[in-house]
Amino acid sequence: MNDASPLRNGFVVVDKEPGWTSHDVVARTRKKLDTRKVGHSGTLDPPATGLLILGVGRATRLLRFITDLPKRYTATMVLGRETTTLDAEGQVTDVQDPSGICLEDLQKVGSNYLGEILQIPPMVSAVKVEGKRLYEIAREGKEIERQPRQVRIFDLTIEATLEKDVYKIEVTCGSGTYIRSLVSDIAQGAGTIAHVGNLRRNSVGSLTEFDANPIEEIKVIGMTDGLRDYPQIVVSQGDVSSIQVGKVFAKNHFDLKGLPGPWVLSDGQGRLLAVYKQHKGGTIKPDVVIPMDT
Repeated sequence: MNDASPLRNGFVVVDKEPGWTSHDVVARTRKKLDTRKVGHSGTLDPPATGLLILGVGRATRLLRFITDLPKRYTATMVLGRETTTLDAEGQVTDVQDPSGICLEDLQKVGSNYLGEILQIPPMVSAVKVEGKRLYEIAREGKEIERQPRQVRIFDLTIEATLEKDVYKIEVTCGSGTYIRSLVSDIAQGAGTIAHVGNLRRNSVGSLTEFDANPIEEIKVIGMTDGLRDYPQIVVSQGDVSSIQVGKVFAKNHFDLKGLPGPWVLSDGQGRLLAVYKQHKGGTIKPDVVIPMDT
């Protein structure tokens, strides 16, 4: 909260309601904070709820570091029905009887998806192919071949619910993972079809749903606070001006505590100065420098 002008530069952690697009949330935040300089990290589909992290002002340059953090989702896997969007919003395209599928079948298949996997993005997604987003192509009634993308699944659990043929799935994953595709792939591996019923993003890095606020009660947190998951290095006052002009430092110039980068550098007052990354020859260089107000 000590960044310079925190109301103009920082992060907003929103608990998105169902029905809102990520762009709707950005537009509402621009209006509430009276600034055009707002962006989001990691799109949430309109039916989904949960964490949507926005960057305000200079923090928009830092959103890619938020995107790179692991994310945790909770969803329901509804067996026996497949839809055009792989969620409850789409039109039903196939119906099967999943009565022969049990929890153990799904758990066994799910265990195969831990680690680095290849995933084909759903047609209704924001992935661009030859300059056009897949959902735009899907709206034209077309389906095209998509190249598989490598994503990472850190943790995955599947549990039964009180509803017949509905299971709860919890996933901790890396950037770019589509839970809708994962649910569909696991069901197919078990010998049936499925779509996502409810989907909620519970956390992004160490920011959780308990840190979030409804769109009408948003708060701006400081840039250093928003980047809490990266090593935080407090520098001496003598280094501030050099960092501000993008100086390359020897790696041992700072106490990096043996932690891998990127490193978040701030001054003694907690104001974010820059994010540094590994460079050649035992040096580190700035990835992003945040100008200080004068």
